[in-house]
Amino acid sequence: MDVLIHVFVGLHIVGIAALLGGFLAQLKPMRAGEGRMTQGMLHGALTMLVTGAALVGFNQADGNSVNNIKIGVKLALLIVVLGLVYVKRDEEKVETAALGAVGLLTTANIFIAVLWT
Repeated sequence: MDVLIHVFVGLHIVGIAALLGGFLAQLKPMRAGEGRMTQGMLHGALTMLVTGAALVGFNQADGNSVNNIKIGVKLALLIVVLGLVYVKRDEEKVETAALGAVGLLTTANIFIAVLWT
């Protein structure tokens, strides 16, 4: 079970990288008012959602304790991010605030995962 958990942690990190990397790639266009939500950002957010849910289940099945409040906060942030990316995915130009919110909430999600023990 440990190997499976580690594989899904790796996939979760790949999802985070796709989402945050997509945001970082849009910084220059965002300054010019031409930023957009990319398909990679959407797929990264969906990967985070699926692998995160699987990780909670795998850890509980393995007898590890899960901080449900932490997971709930992380899930709430991810749902907001996923909603923003999904709704704005087809627009040619996205508001700077929406892109900034995606970057900020994704970064907050990372810090919650690392620092909240």
